[in-house]
Amino acid sequence: MADNKITQLAINTIRTLSIDAIQKAKSGHPGTPMALAPLVYTIWNRVLRFDPQDPIWPNRDRFVLSNGHASMLLWSILHLTGVQAVNAEYENLGQPSITLDDIRRFRQLNSKAPGHPEYHWISGVETTTGPVGVEFVISRRYRRLIQPTAVPSVRREINP
Repeated sequence: MADNKITQLAINTIRTLSIDAIQKAKSGHPGTPMALAPLVYTIWNRVLRFDPQDPIWPNRDRFVLSNGHASMLLWSILHLTGVQAVNAEYENLGQPSITLDDIRRFRQLNSKAPGHPEYHWISGVETTTGPVGVEFVISRRYRRLIQPTAVPSVRREINP
């Protein structure tokens, strides 16, 4: 029973941290973090092979969050799990990748917690998906590489 209470408290902490940051930024959508907090908690605590103290461990699982609307989920989980920062040479800096102050500046100019995370800027961000719409283009191109006849090119759709 105590384990269920701790789990629920952790999920609610992810939710409230996310929605508070979104509200303060006056930018973003709280629905996705509210809905996906239990899933993210479960993935990070029961599925993902990841060491927050060594975020560049080569055999780690990668958590890729492509939805900019849900980026606060990523910032929350990186902060709450204590993922450590590394520099450009991949040396551990002995400090958190994302602090509570970084979250307070969510979606603000020069923030370490932008609306669309960028790879190699913050430890724990495993890929750059770019602004809205880019994910769709990337996924279509990737799918064409794997199964060329499954997805017609955008050029063919626009200019039949």
